[in-house]
Amino acid sequence: MIFRQLFDSVSGTYSYLLASRAGGEALILDPVLEKVDRYCQLLRELDLKLVKAVDTHLHADHVTGLGELRDRTHCMTVMGDQTKADVVAMRVADGDKVTIEGLSLDVMYTPGHTDDSYSYLMGDRVFTGDTLLIRGTGRTDFQNGSSRAQYDSIFNRLLKLPDETMVFPAHDYKGDTVSTIGEEKRFNPRLQVRSVDEYIELMANLKLPNPKMMDVAVPANMHVGLHQEELEKEGRALSAVEAIRALGRPDILLVDLRETNERLKHGTLEGALHTPYPSVEESLKPGGMLREVAAATGRRVVFFCAFGERSAMAVAAAKEAGLLNTAHIAGGIDAWKKAGGPVLH
Repeated sequence: MIFRQLFDSVSGTYSYLLASRAGGEALILDPVLEKVDRYCQLLRELDLKLVKAVDTHLHADHVTGLGELRDRTHCMTVMGDQTKADVVAMRVADGDKVTIEGLSLDVMYTPGHTDDSYSYLMGDRVFTGDTLLIRGTGRTDFQNGSSRAQYDSIFNRLLKLPDETMVFPAHDYKGDTVSTIGEEKRFNPRLQVRSVDEYIELMANLKLPNPKMMDVAVPANMHVGLHQEELEKEGRALSAVEAIRALGRPDILLVDLRETNERLKHGTLEGALHTPYPSVEESLKPGGMLREVAAATGRRVVFFCAFGERSAMAVAAAKEAGLLNTAHIAGGIDAWKKAGGPVLH
């Protein structure tokens, strides 16, 4: 397995690059905007294809690298269901899995630092975001933070993991890089409380200044979505209402870019072909399935996904591959459902 812990000294942020093998698919956790050049260089050096960029929560101390990585590598952006970010390609909830070739992360909802804080468990290690830090815990005094919720996330979720589980946080300000659940139980001063009320009192008396970047970072991180207006201007976007009217038309081929677990959870559209987004470029090349089907049938390929971000990128990829008769459903299946469109379960 390829595992790299990367550090941004300005914000004290750790980002993590994961892949099961050289030449394979990769995932990055909590990327920082200013470090995107470095990530891209490392991806080239290790011959990796970035397919997912994940934020554990909406950060207040740095601007996320999610949007820039998506624009440069065409990867999917991933955040939790509760996020205030305008558009991410994929939203996850407690109990879901985030998968890439050869690797799978279990999604754990661990609110408290913020109301959209998640941790990601992968075998012998857990990525705790800002929920559990090394010898500390994330502050709970802004972005709908809650000391009570954080106590529950830490004591009733994270500390229930095996003691030898390695803890990789999103931040450290003292130079520590890794801990274990057992170590934190024993030596983390904030976890030596006897009750939830004692923890709430402890957190209420920290008297911390706001992060220096907060006024810049939070608004910026809420607007990471891919701008889809261009496609509309080019006539390559169908509104949900237009798409519902076009359902079943013989000249249209619907292509679902979501992953199998998303389809099972949220349903799909009648007659849709399933081509998960990471394989779409291959499918559009000469000899690729989508290209051949489009050529043989003369049908217009209409992509859709969860919120319109993957499908917008697929339209751009199709254009690049010389396949011009394509469009996407703006806002994805989310907009389709809101417009009352029928869904198969």
